[in-house]
Amino acid sequence: MNNHKNELLSISKQVEQALQNNQPVIALESTIIAHGMPFPQNLEVARKLEEIAKKNKVVPATISLMDGKIKIGLNQQELEELASSKNTRKVSSREIANVLAKKEMGATTVSATMIAANMAGIKVFATGGIGGVHRFAEQTFDISADLFELSKTPVIVVSAGAKAILDLSKTLEILETIGVPVLGFQTEFFPAFYSAKTNLKIEKIDTVKQIAKIYKLNRELGFTNGMLIANPIPQKYEIPFDEMDKFITIAIKEVEKKEITGQNVTPFLLRKMVELTEGKSLAANVKLVENNVRLACEIAKEFV
Repeated sequence: MNNHKNELLSISKQVEQALQNNQPVIALESTIIAHGMPFPQNLEVARKLEEIAKKNKVVPATISLMDGKIKIGLNQQELEELASSKNTRKVSSREIANVLAKKEMGATTVSATMIAANMAGIKVFATGGIGGVHRFAEQTFDISADLFELSKTPVIVVSAGAKAILDLSKTLEILETIGVPVLGFQTEFFPAFYSAKTNLKIEKIDTVKQIAKIYKLNRELGFTNGMLIANPIPQKYEIPFDEMDKFITIAIKEVEKKEITGQNVTPFLLRKMVELTEGKSLAANVKLVENNVRLACEIAKEFV
């Protein structure tokens, strides 16, 4: 890492010590806090995710942009500020420099969190669901930068598949095309965020040891891509895919009617899901992220 990159990173003491002492660390994104849930529930969830990591003897590093710096690990005051702020930018890879230059507050998406985690030397990142190819992308060309970041940044991303509002088969096709390993943790079916499985087949992996070994071999072979670990939501918390699909169809029609585009599509659809499912989707969202944090902790321990 060159000195200028060093100056842009603001790593919390706790995270820095853990990295120096080769203790397990996992990255957590901030979009789920700023744009995924209402206040104050988002703050409660952010704290709970960090607590889960600590209980598993892993140091959590929640990532965001503040005061012209990439923050790796937030203190309680910063978490609160992020959760309650109304002016937080949603930051993908292309917006990082812009938001830093303007010293705006930015919540990092999967792609931006991967970049920041990699800069800090963090190998494992837990999120809810990655972005991907939106439905009707053949007309809109709406494809998330998350996919392309997975093809070039060596971070293991643990997620409950891709967000259910997306075109999941096209998302998997793009991931295959750009050479991203997609591994189902103890499943051979790609999960769909709120739902434990779809009919889309993926490669099954049974242990965290195997995940770490594949990652290490990838690096030894000179590959710089990341890996997507698809970790299904526990069945008792899931909303079956057929049920969710009906709600998603209704929500997508509203997106078209209101002519919502670009980065605003996903937050709108997720809010609409909460409304249509009478809060069930939000409860499922929380449970699946908690589940991903637990798995990410076990993977991170394999690297120490």
